[in-house]
Amino acid sequence: MIQPLLSLVGAGPGNADLITIKAVKTLQAADVILYDALANVSLLEYASPKAIVQFVGKRYGCHALSQQEINQLIVESALKYGRVVRLKGGDPFVFGRAQEEIDAARAHGIAVEVVPGISSAIAVPASQMIPLTCRGINESFWVTTGTTQSGDISNDIKLAAQSTATVVILMAMSKLEIIMDIFNKYGKADTPVAIIQDGTTEHEKCVIGTVKDIAFRAQYAGLSNPAIIIVGEVVALHPSFLTLTVAAIAQPSQAIVEGD
Repeated sequence: MIQPLLSLVGAGPGNADLITIKAVKTLQAADVILYDALANVSLLEYASPKAIVQFVGKRYGCHALSQQEINQLIVESALKYGRVVRLKGGDPFVFGRAQEEIDAARAHGIAVEVVPGISSAIAVPASQMIPLTCRGINESFWVTTGTTQSGDISNDIKLAAQSTATVVILMAMSKLEIIMDIFNKYGKADTPVAIIQDGTTEHEKCVIGTVKDIAFRAQYAGLSNPAIIIVGEVVALHPSFLTLTVAAIAQPSQAIVEGD
């Protein structure tokens, strides 16, 4: 008898080793795996040879399936095959639209479990030796999205820009200049900023700057999604920040880039 189950599994920030043991075991037991664009595809090697594996990813400007179609696929797959894993980049509950999928499953009597993952919001700064908090520098950090569902800039960014907290902004490269203008408006022109693309992977690239020049430096370095933005005094703890300060005096146009 089929026992339908939806498992929302966090794939971690990108590096295949940064997945939990429980997540691996859940993948191994899955009848169906529906995976996102930000999940490392090498993790699919844990799938049973009998499992049905399907890409349902969403990334800025490119949606394989709408959220409604994904919800429907989850329900149909669970009722027909049993154990469905929804493999999501990072952690399912950090901008992963997990609740919409939970609601869809429960509406059809399908049991749900969540396997937490390591969020890129924390792991990616750590991969570049940037602490989100540091005694004597700051006492908190914000994690926010760059844009709302309507495509507008989140009002939370305006609030964050007025605080002393480290601000981690996800899914925001298309709004980078506008967001930096907001921080500049609140007197943060010289606040250190890091942008990290493809964090924790072999393709990781990091650009360091300040609010007033990071948009230019990111463009010069050719950065694009997936990337996260970190704004705050803790970024000055990055090993290359002193190099940036010296280089900025000699060659203001030079971008400091770590990685390939």
